[in-house]
Amino acid sequence: MSAGADVEGFRTLSTDLDDGVLTVTLDRPDRLNAFTVEMADELVALFTGVNTRDEVRAVVVTGAGRAFCAGMELASEGNVFGLDESQRPTLSDMDDLDDPRILRGVRDTGGRVVLAIFDCRKPVIAAINGPAVGIGATMTLAMDIRLASEKARIGFVFGKLGIVPEAASTWFLPRIVGMARALEWVYSAEVLSAEEAGDGGLVSHVVPAASLLEEAQDLARRISRNRSPVAVALTRQMMYRNSALPHPREAHRVDSLAMFYTSTADGKEGVEAFREKREPRFTGSAHTGMPPFYPWWDDE
Repeated sequence: MSAGADVEGFRTLSTDLDDGVLTVTLDRPDRLNAFTVEMADELVALFTGVNTRDEVRAVVVTGAGRAFCAGMELASEGNVFGLDESQRPTLSDMDDLDDPRILRGVRDTGGRVVLAIFDCRKPVIAAINGPAVGIGATMTLAMDIRLASEKARIGFVFGKLGIVPEAASTWFLPRIVGMARALEWVYSAEVLSAEEAGDGGLVSHVVPAASLLEEAQDLARRISRNRSPVAVALTRQMMYRNSALPHPREAHRVDSLAMFYTSTADGKEGVEAFREKREPRFTGSAHTGMPPFYPWWDDE
């Protein structure tokens, strides 16, 4: 690991922090980085934890070895998805997602991960280095930008297992690629090549395998260096949440408050730096410096 290595104490993940970019590697290469309940817990902890770490400006997620993530570990005993089959939950039972009985016995583990990614205050980039199927594909949908190696293969293969798309992918995937393509990919359960995923708008760039991680890390630096952490955190949440609102008036309400508070804080330094033709020196913190209306959705 590099001089900037950052040891988190995880068992299914490895991390490395370098120049503001936290590279997170799914680290079960002997199992093609198959997803487990333990990995879900560690990913939730990681994406929740980075919100309090000002030294982390952006996150890159990749896989160890030749795979990104081969989906759920299907070799485990009992319910392979870690669910409590003794329960018969109803929709009203899902009103309290933190109820321990629901949290551990009913909630989709992939969904817990993508919700933690969705609430993250830092940009998140997927560097899909190889096969990414099932949760290996759907977890990337909550990430902001997906880069794929030419060796990547991406599959929403739930139909072949007799289950439904999970990890809130029925919310994310149609927004990324459109409803018709999302349905075709899920219905067919076919594994897409990197080029097919790129043509469909799922991945932004297909790059040589040897340069994938470097390109993802370079992109992470370009979008986060010399940026206000507060403005980036607000922008990320505004883009996702405002785009799902029924009327632009509701987005305008949030935009107005966000403009007001950023213009009176890091915005002053940004304007001054622009006038003086120098790099800005932003001091805002996405941990302790968010404006008082954030998180605004808690009041909705």
